Order: sequence, then structure tokens, then C-alpha cells
Amino acid sequence: MLVDSPPEQRAETAPVPPNRRAIRAFGLLVSLLILVLVAVASIAIGAKELSLTQVWHGLFEDSGTYGDVVVAERVSRTLLGLLAGAALGLSGAVLQALTRNPLADPGLLGINAGASAAVVTAMTYFGVTSLTGYVWFAFLGAAAVGALVWFLGGSRGATPVRLALAGTAISAALYGYLQAVMISDQAALGKMRFWTVGSLATASDATIEQVLPFIAVGTVLALALARPLNAVAMGDDTAKALGANLNRTRALAMLAATVLCGAATAACGPIVFVGLMVPHVVRSFTGPDLRWILPYATILSPVMLLGSDVVGRIVARPSEVQVGIVTAIIGGPVFIYLVRRRRTTQL
Repeated sequence: MLVDSPPEQRAETAPVPPNRRAIRAFGLLVSLLILVLVAVASIAIGAKELSLTQVWHGLFEDSGTYGDVVVAERVSRTLLGLLAGAALGLSGAVLQALTRNPLADPGLLGINAGASAAVVTAMTYFGVTSLTGYVWFAFLGAAAVGALVWFLGGSRGATPVRLALAGTAISAALYGYLQAVMISDQAALGKMRFWTVGSLATASDATIEQVLPFIAVGTVLALALARPLNAVAMGDDTAKALGANLNRTRALAMLAATVLCGAATAACGPIVFVGLMVPHVVRSFTGPDLRWILPYATILSPVMLLGSDVVGRIVARPSEVQVGIVTAIIGGPVFIYLVRRRRTTQL
């Protein structure tokens, strides 16, 4: 009987045929291989042309030459892209399940706005100019807004609609504040202009070390929530019937999404479409089971982010186009196509 089964089993979706499970597992391996190839391309290809010999030398025989320095910068940039891409994709997938809205992304709950407002405040009123300085302000801003959205959304009685409305209202207010400060302070406008576009160009070992613990904790928490989120995505009544703890699951999902998106936004700025489009694409071939959506999104989101970064370095040599611009240019038309397809999978 249903009441005799443990909650984690009751929240499972319908059994998956072994052959389909094998196909999904093979797809994960293929996705991982693609990610490795894109990461290699991110190190080998850049705005500054280097030969494969120079790239190899910079990776394994660093002697401080110009080519070695460039390769070291690309390695840091690639590592940050891997972390930020995984964080954005995973947080987007969690938020889509949490709000039962396939068009949800971290911006819907105000997390990006909170990080942006905190950064402009740090630059304008506290004189913080270094990335290692304002990364903490960005993270705290994202966390504070996440907590405020949860509180305004009803806390113990939070629902997807309440959370989305609270996030939208807070985002509007914070972006109004952001524009007012930037217009009144030209120095802040100049400093923020680069960060708000979204970029991996400022990657450094220090930044990676700062955000890595948060992204690691957020990733583990998000992946652990796959089963209860499967139940929540079916609707409140069904989730309760399956024995899921709605308030605890929503609170932990909000925490995971805030930590992941806050850390990624703090390090790279607000990068759009990765957390929105990749989980949407993944859902179209995995179905609604979050036990597969979350791992796929974790692997394929860095593919999109690093791939876009490589494109941005190539198209404007010897300069480059910031990755946030490229993801918007690529993501917009592709996403419009996806949402217009009849076969697009709904939550």
C-alpha cells in the first residue's frame, strides 16, 4: 500500500524501462565527453592566437613566457566557466521545478537583482573596486534577496505563485535603485558597465577559490533534492499525498538556488539564458524526471557557457565579445524556437 512505502520511494516517478535508462546514462557520458572537448577548446582558442605547442608548453612546462601567462589565464577562465555554468543551469532547473514554471530562471526570484544591487552599493558607497572584494557583496545581496522572497512568499505557506510575484516585485524595486545610483554616479556607471554584461574575462584563482565551496555545497544540496522536487512539481495536493514535506523541500530548494546563482553571479555578473534555456532543452529529451534533468543540466550548462565564451573570443579578434552578450544573442532565437514547438515538454 502507498502508506507503507517510505517517502523517498513514494515520490518516485513511474518506473523507467531499462533500455531507456541505459540510453539516458549513455547520453550523460556523451554530454560529459562534449564538455571535455569544449573545455579543451576554451583553453586552446582565444582572442590571442597561440600554437598548440605553446598551449601544451603553458599547461605542462610553465616558464613565465607570454604564451604561458595567456594559457594560465585561459585555464582559470575555463575553470570558472565550468563552475558558473553548472551553478546557473542547476539553479535554473531547481527553480523551474520549485515554481512549476518552465520559463523560470534565477532572475524570476530576484537573485540576480540582489547581487547587482549589492555590487553597485559596494562600489559607490564603500569604495570597493576589486573583484575579490565585491564578490562577497554580490553573494550576500543574492542571499538576502532569496531570504526576503521566501519570507514575502509566505514562508511556511509559500506557493509557486507567491514566490514568483515576490521575486518580480523585489527585482523591479532593486533595478530601479540600481539605475538611480548608476545615473547619479558616473564612476559607478563606468565600473558596473562591464560587470552587468556578464563575463569570464576577470577569472582568477582567487575568485575560483572563493566561489568553489558555495557552488560545491549548492550542487550537492540541489542534486539531493531531485526526488522530493519530483513530488512538488506534480502539485501541492499530489505531493502531500505522496508524503513530501512541501515547506522543507521549498525552503531547501530556495537555499540551493540562491547559493548556486549567487556565487555564479558574484563571480561573473548576471549571465542570462543559461539557467533558463539549458534545463528547458534537457527536459525536452529526458522528460520531467529531475533525477535526470539535474545531472544533465549540470553538465550541459557549462557546455553552453564555455562554447559561447569561445565564440565571443573568435568573432571580434583581437578583442572579444563578452559571454553574457553571446548567450543572449544565441539563446534568444533558440529559446523562441523551442517554446513554439508542439513537442516542448511541460512541467
